[in-house]
Amino acid sequence: MLPTKKTQPKQDLADLTVLIYGRSKIGKSTWCSQSDGALFLATEPGLNALDVFQVPISSWDDLLAACGDIAEGKHPFKTIIIDTVDNAYRMCSEYICKKFKIEHESDLGYGKGWALINNEFHRVLTKMAFMSYGLFLVSHSVEKEIETRTGKHTRIVPTLPDKARKIVLGMVDLILFCDLEITKDEDGNPTYRRVMRTKPSPNYEAGDRTGRLPETIDLDFSKFIEVFNMPATAPKVSASRSQVGSGDKQSKVPASAGK
Repeated sequence: MLPTKKTQPKQDLADLTVLIYGRSKIGKSTWCSQSDGALFLATEPGLNALDVFQVPISSWDDLLAACGDIAEGKHPFKTIIIDTVDNAYRMCSEYICKKFKIEHESDLGYGKGWALINNEFHRVLTKMAFMSYGLFLVSHSVEKEIETRTGKHTRIVPTLPDKARKIVLGMVDLILFCDLEITKDEDGNPTYRRVMRTKPSPNYEAGDRTGRLPETIDLDFSKFIEVFNMPATAPKVSASRSQVGSGDKQSKVPASAGK
């Protein structure tokens, strides 16, 4: 039962679980579409300008069915992209309400409805993360007022509800915040650069469990892969786990995410 040797760090981006979030139309889906063997589970429209493989998802049952097909492995896909994970969570909520014949999550009392939704959401995402495929979760961004012991400040976070956000942040290997970096040229005119921020900050959620990435990198998939695949000079994976969250992923094994 107990291991006799250590597991090795995953070297391929398509083996990792990634959260990518940011403002609308900054290029999140385009970036994901260039991943190895990409398959979109599209919970919202917005892929019309991209040449991609996609499965339209209009309910949690659709998502479970797609996950079951993916788990069978009779396909060429290597990276599964849920675009957006916000809509997936909403569908999970509708699924639980329908299953228990309630109109609102609070109708079961004492937080039971919310607990059922979060447990189901966590169950399915965890099984997907343990599959032998990459899992990319796409979300939008929102500014949220955070209260600490020293006062209040604004922080940019994914648009998921609090408990769903904690589930996602705890399980992913990379949290990539897509942002616009504004500088001025020699004439004082603003110039805009689309970037990904990869390291923790008081001002936004981000994190890099692999330790391979620079703090800021162009929002360009080819440049990202070039940096990601550079010979390791960064700390080992285990040295940077705390940058992302408390979740842990030892290995990926195929498993059904169905009911």
